[in-house]
Amino acid sequence: MRIASAPLSYGAFEVTVGIYPNVPGPDELLAEIAAAGYEGTELGPPGYLGDVGVLRTRLERHGLALTGGWCPIRFSEPERLEEDLRGLERTLDLFDAAGAHEARPVFGDGGSDERRANPGRGAPSLDDAGWRRWADGVKRAQEVARGRGYEPTLHPHTSTFVESPQEIECALELTDIGVLVDTGHLLLGSNDPIESIRSWGARVNYVHVKDVRLGVVHQVVAERADVLEGWRRGMFCELGQGDVDLPAFFDALRDVGYDGWIVVEQDRIPRPDEQLGEAAEAQVRNRAWLQEHAGV
Repeated sequence: MRIASAPLSYGAFEVTVGIYPNVPGPDELLAEIAAAGYEGTELGPPGYLGDVGVLRTRLERHGLALTGGWCPIRFSEPERLEEDLRGLERTLDLFDAAGAHEARPVFGDGGSDERRANPGRGAPSLDDAGWRRWADGVKRAQEVARGRGYEPTLHPHTSTFVESPQEIECALELTDIGVLVDTGHLLLGSNDPIESIRSWGARVNYVHVKDVRLGVVHQVVAERADVLEGWRRGMFCELGQGDVDLPAFFDALRDVGYDGWIVVEQDRIPRPDEQLGEAAEAQVRNRAWLQEHAGV
């Protein structure tokens, strides 16, 4: 298993880049990731780490591999699918430019406005016709990725149509796509991350490790706040400080023979007065925690 980080752990992702004033620049961020002892990084918003002309050079300068990239796709909405597939193509162009031929396109279901406003609360799911459209959309996206030599992964994620145990089971039954195990988002959706690893076995082809404070989650749910508010309140915390049984999770990974990338994520929206050093120090501690408590 190899350990990577992600721009969102430093406050750089789709919600913040180009919007918040204190988001780190790409070289600044990559230098911190490398200094903390990580071997790779995810892409972040396409273009954030550089366009096709500079991305590979920038990654090589910092000694980091590109492990994957988030690809939000509204699978169940045919009228929007083509637009999202063009976004997928742009991400694959960046993978090509980086020489990252093993990188994972991380398929994230587009969900709905109602889902995004109700994290962890089981907003209405797709009906049978919606699931058929959803599966057709996944297959279209798989064809695009596989046609260019990349094997995608499906990310069960809060505020999407692939969140609860029943929804994930349906998604896996309808497709042959590999699945991403995210310890935090699975727990938010009332899934057991350890049991998920054991149930899905060889179908797991990518892993996000995060810890989550369920007390904060329960507050957000009770107040009917959205997922952004959960991020602001520190719903995702440093490893070992939340409610995920991470040592048992790594035991389960070893039991099923997983040997791919582990991406450490601690989703954060930087406060107006926050400096990069605060996030950087947290990621150093996360890397040290994995070495001490998980043996990786």
